[in-house]
Amino acid sequence: MKPPGRRRPLAPRIALGALVALVALGAGHALLWRAMATEIEQGFATWVQIRRAQGWRVEHAAPMRAGYPLSAALILPNLRIEGGDATLPGGFVLQAERAVLRVVLPRVDRLRVEMPGAQRLRLGDDEFRFAADTLVALLPLEVGTPPRGGEVLAERLRLSTPAGPMEVGAARVTLDTSSTATEGEAALEVNASAEEIDLPAAPGGRAAAFGRRINALAAEMALSGPVPPGRFPVVRAESWRDAGGTLEVKSLTLRWGPVEAAASATLALDEGLQPMGAGSLRVMGAGPALDALAEAGLVGRRAAATARAILPLMSRPNAAGQPEVELPLTIQDRTLAVARIPVMRFDALAWPAPDRER
Repeated sequence: MKPPGRRRPLAPRIALGALVALVALGAGHALLWRAMATEIEQGFATWVQIRRAQGWRVEHAAPMRAGYPLSAALILPNLRIEGGDATLPGGFVLQAERAVLRVVLPRVDRLRVEMPGAQRLRLGDDEFRFAADTLVALLPLEVGTPPRGGEVLAERLRLSTPAGPMEVGAARVTLDTSSTATEGEAALEVNASAEEIDLPAAPGGRAAAFGRRINALAAEMALSGPVPPGRFPVVRAESWRDAGGTLEVKSLTLRWGPVEAAASATLALDEGLQPMGAGSLRVMGAGPALDALAEAGLVGRRAAATARAILPLMSRPNAAGQPEVELPLTIQDRTLAVARIPVMRFDALAWPAPDRER
């Protein structure tokens, strides 16, 4: 009977197997990262080619790959995008110190478009300079189809406006589109919210009647379909109106100084392609709001006193037991009326004529 052969210790074999597995895993991860970086670069090049064929100008310094090992990223220094169509006379120009296209592994189904540093946006004759601690767009990636929507997030967004600098503590906007929407279905849905909005100072240093800071602002809207195709906005607007198109403001809420307000409305276009519609407005803090408007000289003291006298007759306790005023809203003939009292008249909405767009 032969003595049993000597077996090699088990621990070194386990260690060797683990090492081989780690090397294979690292090599696979490197290949995945390289593939994702290449796909981002090729996808951006295709987008640029399409936009240039449409007459846009897209320029940037030499792109750089980055992000390994946790993400695959393409850095675009000194990005400039210039374009537009008939919907925006004068076009637009976006200039960014740097844009970063990033896919964070293993979330390969979502593209992050990050814009750190200082940016400049020109829309027609208006120019805005802005920067943010965080400014990122999240776009879903689907094979063979462009994104149907997306989400934009911002933190400590600083803007330079014609009225002066302003700042937004946090903001979020989500978009969802449907190219196959039929009548009554949503072709575009928008949800937006912002907090801690510091407004520009009023002329002469006087702040807004309710204070420079808007605590919170949020909106939920849906544009019904179908949205007709075409080059000329006025023709598309007429077709959309004639098909019964509407813009539903499902919710519009505001917390600003002493005021808490919520509104909803359904809007359409009249024969002159001007907004018209009806809705309702619920207001808490109407009394202090009247006092603030009168103090700022925006409402006459006699009118404020009269309104304050009838407020108790119009107020009802809400679910929280606080007094609340609910008023009907109408928009007709470019005039906003609250409880049938005209409060604001709008400038006419100008539609570019087709003969000026050729």
